Amino acid sequence: METFQQFTNQSQGRDRIFRTTQYACAFIKYLLRNKSSRKELVKKLQALESNMSSGRKLFRLGNTVNSIHAARHTLQLSDPVLRFCLTVANLNRALYFICDNVLWAKSIGMVSNLDKERWSLNASRFYFLSLVLSLTRDAYVIAQLMVRKAREREYQRKVHQHLNEQQDVACVIIPELDAFLFLAYESLKTHPPVILDTLKNVCDLFIPLDRLGIYPTNAGVVGFCGLVSSLLGILAVLKPGLRMKP
Repeated sequence: METFQQFTNQSQGRDRIFRTTQYACAFIKYLLRNKSSRKELVKKLQALESNMSSGRKLFRLGNTVNSIHAARHTLQLSDPVLRFCLTVANLNRALYFICDNVLWAKSIGMVSNLDKERWSLNASRFYFLSLVLSLTRDAYVIAQLMVRKAREREYQRKVHQHLNEQQDVACVIIPELDAFLFLAYESLKTHPPVILDTLKNVCDLFIPLDRLGIYPTNAGVVGFCGLVSSLLGILAVLKPGLRMKP
C-alpha cells in the first residue's frame, strides 16, 4: 500500500495510470467495435478514453521545463553519441510538450483561430523524432554491451561450447546468426533497464508512425502498443533500478 501511495503521489505515476487507462480503453473499444450488443459500453469507453487524454494534457503542463532541464543535463555527458541523442531527444520532447500545451489551451477555449490538425501533426513529428533518437541511444548502448561482452574470455569459452552443442540445421547453416543472438542474450540478460527501455520505445513508436501515416496500422495496434508501453512505464516508476541511465 505504501508503494502505491508513493507511486500515485508522483505526477509521473498519475500520468502513467491515466495513460494505461486511456490505451486500455482504446484497445478494448477496438475489440468490441463490431459487436452491436456492446455499443453502449463502447460509448462509455470512448468517453473515458477522452477524459483520460484530457487529464494527461493537464498533468503535462510543466513538462516542457523538465525536458529543457534534462537537455541541459545531458549536454554535460562525456560520450558524444549519448550527448547528441539524449540532448536532441529532450529538445524534441520539449517541442512536443509545447504543441501539446497549445492543443490543451485550444480544447478549453483559451486559444482561438488555431489549426488544430497542423499542431497535432507537429506534436506527432516531435514525438516521433524523440523516440527515434531514444532508440538510437538504446541501440548504441546495446552495441557497447555486446562489444564488451565479446572481449571477455569467459564468454568466448561459453559461445564456443554453445555452438558445438547446437546441431540443428539453422545453427549449422548460419552459425554467425546463432553466435550473434547468443551474444545479444548474454549481453542483455544482466541489464534489464536496457531491455525495458528498448521495448517501451519500440511500442511507443507505433503511435506516431500511425498518426503521421509513415506506417499505418489501426486503432487496435496503437491501443495495444500504448497499453504495453504504459505498463512498462509503470514498472520503471515503481522500480527505479529499472530506469535507463543516463
